[in-house]
Amino acid sequence: QVQLVESGGGLVQAGGSLRLSCAASGSISSINAMGWYRQAPGKQREFAAITSGGSTNYADSVKGRFTISRDNAKNTVYLQMNSLKPEDTAVYYCRVWDYANNYWGQGTQVTVSS
Repeated sequence: QVQLVESGGGLVQAGGSLRLSCAASGSISSINAMGWYRQAPGKQREFAAITSGGSTNYADSVKGRFTISRDNAKNTVYLQMNSLKPEDTAVYYCRVWDYANNYWGQGTQVTVSS
């Protein structure tokens, strides 16, 4: 059993910042990649950012504003979100891959007011 515990969501004004965290625990073998996805109301879940093997990749919509980082010792991934926009409002999910499976967090709500 693998548990992903997310935290850090909330309500923020446009232009503000939030930092999301996702800690993985349980029966998980060596983590290969860790990432963040988001789902806005009425829309499909979409990719936001990923880190794997020391490299990172971002969706165009968040590039330059969001930064993904990882603490391997803690099996934790972070998403620093700056210059937030109302269109960033969504439920944010972390996703973790090991060599056999991938796992989703429960989601954390981020709301950006204009």
